[in-house]
This record gives sequence, structure tokens and C-alpha cells, in this order.
Amino acid sequence: MPSQFFGLNIAYTGLMASNAALNTTGNNISNVETIGYSRQRVKQTAADALRTFTTYGCAGAGVETLAIERIRNEFYDVKYWNNNSRLGDYGIKQYYMKQIENYFMDDPDNGIDGFSTIFDKMYEAMAQVKKNAGDIPTKAQFVGYAKSLCEYFNSMANDLQEMQKDVNAEIKNKVEEINSIAAEIATLNKQINVIELTGSNANELRDRRSVLIDQLSAIVDVEVKETPVIDDNDPTRVTGANKFSIKIAGGQTLVDTNEYNTLQCVAKSSGEKVNLTDADGMYDIVWSNGLEVNLYGNNLGGELKALIQMRDGNNGKQFKGTAGTDAGDVDVAGKTITVDVTEDYLLEVNQCNLSETGGVLLVGNREYHYTSWTMTKKMDAAGNVSCSYTFELDETPLATDAGREVSIGKSVQYQGIPYYMSQMNEWVRSFSEAFNRILTQDGAIDDYGDPATQLFLAQKKTDSTQYTFGDQEWVDDGAGGKILTVTNTNDTLYQMTALNLTISDIIAKDAGKFASKTGNADEADRYDVIDQLIKMKSDKSQMAYRNSAAGEFLQTILADIGLGANSANTFYKNFTNISQSIENQRTSISGVDNDEEALNLTKYQHAYNLASKMIQTLTEVYDRLILQTGV
Repeated sequence: MPSQFFGLNIAYTGLMASNAALNTTGNNISNVETIGYSRQRVKQTAADALRTFTTYGCAGAGVETLAIERIRNEFYDVKYWNNNSRLGDYGIKQYYMKQIENYFMDDPDNGIDGFSTIFDKMYEAMAQVKKNAGDIPTKAQFVGYAKSLCEYFNSMANDLQEMQKDVNAEIKNKVEEINSIAAEIATLNKQINVIELTGSNANELRDRRSVLIDQLSAIVDVEVKETPVIDDNDPTRVTGANKFSIKIAGGQTLVDTNEYNTLQCVAKSSGEKVNLTDADGMYDIVWSNGLEVNLYGNNLGGELKALIQMRDGNNGKQFKGTAGTDAGDVDVAGKTITVDVTEDYLLEVNQCNLSETGGVLLVGNREYHYTSWTMTKKMDAAGNVSCSYTFELDETPLATDAGREVSIGKSVQYQGIPYYMSQMNEWVRSFSEAFNRILTQDGAIDDYGDPATQLFLAQKKTDSTQYTFGDQEWVDDGAGGKILTVTNTNDTLYQMTALNLTISDIIAKDAGKFASKTGNADEADRYDVIDQLIKMKSDKSQMAYRNSAAGEFLQTILADIGLGANSANTFYKNFTNISQSIENQRTSISGVDNDEEALNLTKYQHAYNLASKMIQTLTEVYDRLILQTGV
């Protein structure tokens, strides 16, 4: 049978439960604006009843306050993290594609002279040369516009290269942010387990961890898993401890409960560049244990994926081929390997994007460092063309490398900075080749009767001299066919890029050296060369760029940029809306509602008052029983 003070104990448990509920409600109200805070509630249950050995059997013993738990639905967390990764991806792409759009903008009404404006002005000046073929000041004006065209491409290429450096620096910042978040989550995991081993809930620490995962999911994809620690001696016992792991980049472990792995950025040397016009010091990302991170897999996700694609995106135009199987194709003694290629973009010098300073050649699963290369095109008597590249290596190749797949860099199916750089390089090479060929045709002479001089050249890095380019020289192979050989060091159009495009110093100093005619120097008004150059602007047979005429470069490149920008804008908007929808769903469950908490405040206040009233009533009962009864 319970004691006479049993009722007082029941009232006391109710008072404590109501007090805990009031305090929890106050905590919710205080954190209504706290980012990531999850609404909390008191978990309580009826206390075990006591046997009274009376006719009514058992008597209720009040209420037990079990825990203060947070209201959180992990299903919406996972949905939010997955969507946040995509949102981060397209947010970065939207930002940088907008910059590229601005770089290529052509709006003369607002004082922005882009390619079309400069190119048209150059050809308008050329038309004036036709009207005054022997007038040197008129030619000087044309040469000035030609120089402006070169400066346009120089500026564009420098801007894109600076953007690539900015993206590269941001990649390092994101890696450092990942490491910082990982370290903090590992610390929180330890603190959470210490608290929850005692039977309490580490609600605020769990909220803080969720906020960090929200931040991490924007940078890279995340896979979160939490499993309870089992007592092997008593599997049914609840230990309160949990294993908590986070995997990124398609299943690579970042955090494992109290331990975490770190990422490191390792700068490539100038001898490891992938593309000809890449900025120096591009980062590879590796784990602190030396293992590589798969930066180009489909599972990377987040802002880091977008930054990698912007920095390295080549639209899939990667160097790839097969190591030859003929004798000498894998020269162990000479440390060379010959690679047969078939991709159209690898067959033309104008589209060649290999590094001039060397790089990493992947043969099968083995890496070699190459220092130079030679391109060899062969045309047989029937007109069939084949092409191969011979690489000089630092290491000795294996005889078993013959027939293996060979590649340089990665195939990144995105139109990033390397893609737009290569497109500009291709245009300036093709245009310069066609323009110089017409300008220096047989019989072309300048105003002084001297043989014509090439106008568009390339500035050397090592000194103040310029590259001059002759026609590609096919050499008879003795069997009715021809061979064309190009190296990374000889004076071919490979040496010309948008970065170093320039006009001839000779013509810049004396516009009279710009040829406008063929034939006799005394025929001052002859302008047949100018006629051909003007025709070249719209004649695809003279110069074609992606099946477009020379003057349609901007329209062609803007089509790529517009597609990329519109895609980024559309997807960013879509994922922003989805994110807001998921966040609303998540907030509806775990967020604090002022009206609801105000109602709870009143409800728990009444419960507290009633428990207090019960104690007061029982106090009067005990007072009558103890003090006012007896003999």
C-alpha cells in the first residue's frame, strides 16, 4: 500500500514535468531565429503503477520525464543535401558563365567594342585601302585596326587565363573549407557521443552538425550514415554511442566518427600542363595519404564539381589514341612512344592543344612524363590520311605498352575555359593562315616592289622577335604519298595562340610594306590582293571556322556561351525553387512557430499551476491529518 505522502510525490512529478516543458518552450522561443535550430519537446510517459493490494489493484505513480528530444526528419535532410549539391554546382556555373558572356559582349552603343565591331572596322578600313591602294596613311589606318583585332584576342585570352587562375584559387579555398568542416564535424561527433553515453540527448550539438553538413553539401556531394554502436556482450543494450560517417566524391570517406581525412592541393609544374594555354600552377587534389581524388567522375557534385569543369572543361576534346604496334613505335632504348590518333580535332595543327612544355602521358594505367612531341601526318597515293604523335619520355617505356590506350588529361564534357581558349586559338590560326596566304601569294609585292610580308604573326616568349609561318610542307615519301611533320618547337601555326597573336613589326613600322597587289610596282592603283582579302571575309572556301565564314566567329562562339549560360540559369532557378520547397517542408517539421509555442506556453503554464494546486491541496490534507487529529 502506498504511503500517505504518495499523492504529494505524484503532484511533484507533474510539477517537474510541466517545469521542463515550460523551459523547453522558452528555449524554442529564444531560438526562433537561430539558423539550423530544431524545435525541441519533452518526451514523457506515465510512471510505472504501484500495486496497492487492494480491490482496485494498482495506483498510478505520476509522470516520468524521459528526455528532451529535437523534432527532425532525416528524410528531408537527405533530400536537401542532394539538391543543395546541384544548386551549388549551377550557382558557380551561372556566376562564371555570366563573366564569359561579359567578356565576349559586343555593344558599341554602350561603348563596348567586341569582335564583330573591331573586325568590321578592320574590313571597312580595308575597303578604304582598295579605294586608295597606293596611299600609305590609308594603309596605316587599316594596320591600326588589324592591331586592334590582335589586342582584342590578346585581352580576351588574358582575361580567360586570369579567370582560370581565379577558379583555381577558389578550388583551393573550397578544399580548405572542406577540411575545416570535416575537422569540426569529427570534434562534434566525439562531443555528441560523450554526452549521449550518459543517456542525454545532445540536441544543440546535433543541430550544429547538421548546419555544417548543409554547408558541406553545397561544396561537394555528401553521403551521411549514422549507426548505433552495439555492445557485443549484450546486443540488446542501448549504449547511446553512434558511428557517424560522411563520404564525398562518390564514396570516399571524409569523416569516420572521431577521425577525418584531409584533402590537399598540389600545384602542377609547368612541365605537367594539360593544355597549351593553361595557366601555370593548376591544382591536383589528393588525400593526405597520397591517394587521388576522382575530380572528373559524375559523383563529385557541388561547387567543387562546377569549378573543376570551368577550369578544365574541354568539351570532351581530350588527346587520346592507341600506342602503335609497329617496330619502333615503342622505343625502349630511345625512350619514345608513338601514338596513332583518329579524332578529327587531333589531325589538324590549327586545332592542336598539346602543351609545349611537356605533360603527363597515361599509357594504360601507367604514367609517363613527356618533354616534347612530333606530329606526323601521312597521305598515301590514294589520298588516305593517317596521323600519329611521337612523344619523348623522361622514363623508359615498356615493350608491353604497344597497343594500349593512351591519353593526356581527362575528357571533361563541359565547355569550360580551355574550350573557349582553344576555339579562339583555332580561329586566329585559321584566319592568319588564310590571310597571310593571300597576302603573300606568288607575285604579291608591297609599295616598294619588294615581296609581300606576312601581316599576322606570333610574338615569341623568350625575346622580342616574332614567329613567321610558311606553308605546311608536305614531303614526298618515295612511294607516291606525302608526309607532313610538325613539332612543338618548329615555326608552325601551333606556335600561334590568342595570347601571342600580333602584327608584323615590319608592317607596323611602315604601312607601305603591306601588299595590296600583284604585278608591277608602278601600278599604284592595282588592288587585286585587297579584293581577295575582302572576299575572304565571307568566302568559306578561303577560310572556314566550324562551317562558318571568318566574320561569323562571334555568332558561333556566342551560341556556345549562350547555351551554357541559359542552361546554368535555368537549372539554378529550378534547383533554387526545389531547395526552397524542401526547406519549407523541413521547417514545417523542425522549425519553431511562434503561435504554436505561445499556445504551448499557456498549456504548460496551466499544467504547472494545477500541479502546484494539487500540492497545496495535499498540504492542507496533511496539515489536518497530522496537526488537527489525535488524542
